[in-house]
Amino acid sequence: MHTETDTISYSELTELITLIKNVHGFDFSDYSAASLKRRVTRIIQLQKLTLFDLRTLLTNDPDYFESFLIEVTVNVTEMFRDPQFYKSVSENIIPYLRSYQRIKVWNAGCSTGEELYSFAILFSEEDLYERCFFYGTDINVDVLEHAKTGIYDLQKMRHYSENYQKTGIMHTLSNYYTAKYDAVSINHSLKKNVLFSVHNLASDGVFNEFQVISCRNVLIYFNTDLQKKVIELFYNSLANFGFLCLGSKETLRSTELSRFKVIDKKNNIYQKIG
Repeated sequence: MHTETDTISYSELTELITLIKNVHGFDFSDYSAASLKRRVTRIIQLQKLTLFDLRTLLTNDPDYFESFLIEVTVNVTEMFRDPQFYKSVSENIIPYLRSYQRIKVWNAGCSTGEELYSFAILFSEEDLYERCFFYGTDINVDVLEHAKTGIYDLQKMRHYSENYQKTGIMHTLSNYYTAKYDAVSINHSLKKNVLFSVHNLASDGVFNEFQVISCRNVLIYFNTDLQKKVIELFYNSLANFGFLCLGSKETLRSTELSRFKVIDKKNNIYQKIG
């Protein structure tokens, strides 16, 4: 019988990481050990498993690994989360991009898609949508499938509407979705320039050149080496004078600031300069 105090030690976590890499080819070794330990412990407690049970499931049940991956890597998201961030994008990034004929936006670690759709709405409000293409990537196939449907809970949408109003946009969020029973569906007119696909920040490379990259609440789950590697990937994926948005919880190290100009210190928005 498992109790709330049951946990997994760092040495057991290392063994688990090796097992997952050998069986599934997925490498967690550059993830933050503390964060991974917390999430695996939570899985063990919620599912009332022993460590032996977990190892057996991960070895023998591919479907279980998929659900484990979601639990361990899922990035909690919502539409217009941190309204001040979107206000800053409106004030500091959009005026700069207004003269561009083509604008590509990448939301890395997009989870179920709420942030990418928020960007699409923001650019739509500024009459720039038709010039934009929005890419959302994640390592989780299941969350990407959810994102592609563009279907969200009606109760959550009420909260998202409050966030939306706080950005200072004058219209209503309901312009962009259709409500049906207890769910809403994002309008096709907002989805047509949006693409969701699998990309692993830890192992995959540059796949396009972007004017805006947003990656919020993701890097905190990586160790220092992987964070550096991902920032390098973002730098190489940005067009000259492109913008990198990390949000209020993550920041660039001083060694990385020689290649970026700080646009908004509070929301950690940077511009590639050289």
